[in-house]
Amino acid sequence: MTDMKQIEQELLSYIPKDIPETATVMSSMKYSLSAGGKRIRPMLTMEFAKLCGGSKDNAVPFACAVEMIHTYSLIHDDLPCMDNDDLRRGKPTNHKVFGEAAALLGGDGLLTLAFETVLSERAVNLNGYEKCVKAGRTLAEYAGAAGMIGGQIIDLESEDKQVTIDRLKVMDEKKTGALIAAACVMGCISAGANDVQIQAAKAYAMHIGIAFQIVDDILDVTSDTATLGKPVGSDAQNKKSTYVSLLGLDECRKISRELTEKAVESLNAFDGDTEPLRQFAYYLCDRQK
Repeated sequence: MTDMKQIEQELLSYIPKDIPETATVMSSMKYSLSAGGKRIRPMLTMEFAKLCGGSKDNAVPFACAVEMIHTYSLIHDDLPCMDNDDLRRGKPTNHKVFGEAAALLGGDGLLTLAFETVLSERAVNLNGYEKCVKAGRTLAEYAGAAGMIGGQIIDLESEDKQVTIDRLKVMDEKKTGALIAAACVMGCISAGANDVQIQAAKAYAMHIGIAFQIVDDILDVTSDTATLGKPVGSDAQNKKSTYVSLLGLDECRKISRELTEKAVESLNAFDGDTEPLRQFAYYLCDRQK
């Protein structure tokens, strides 16, 4: 699988040099971008690039851009106006360290830096203008109001309400699945993949995305703060409908396994070595944090 150390080093290399007047917002951006995490999305970008016959190294700018979008979304999700969380990845949330205004702007900074990265001179040199434009549009589409942001507003509007499984699925396809799909598709774009491969990558992403969210819901009930590095029980506290509250733990475990199997089946569209991505799908399903 992809070397996470490479991703960690590359991510911080794209943040502009500090100047005194903007030191606070740059520090806010670095704080959350370097806070660790599974780096699922950049890993998928690079693995799909390799699977489609491309170069992992060429896909690095696209991989970093996806992680910047993901990180900005976490900063904003944790704000008092959203989930109002105090802990993320075992550390105080961004707004607890820098204040709400600097956290908001730090998130905005990472959002815009993502597109600067996709369209950077380095990205163009590695992938060409056409692929960079296509990747940038893909990222904007999946991260925007029709994708991740759309899922977030559904989530907010569902608080204190009993929602259906169908609405929950739509929310998670957008809030979680869309950005994972962007990661997979951008890897395909870097490698010059065909339409069949791109559609298979989307299917893989959406299946593991929903499975990932179901496992998250399970862990919010069964795990603890020390293990997860973030508060548990917040869904119940915020009166959110979840897969667990609607279906129960046993059914959720069954569905997450079925979705994982479907994700693995979608990899049959590729001729390359799919074993790393197969194993990764099972890892996400079986994870304990």
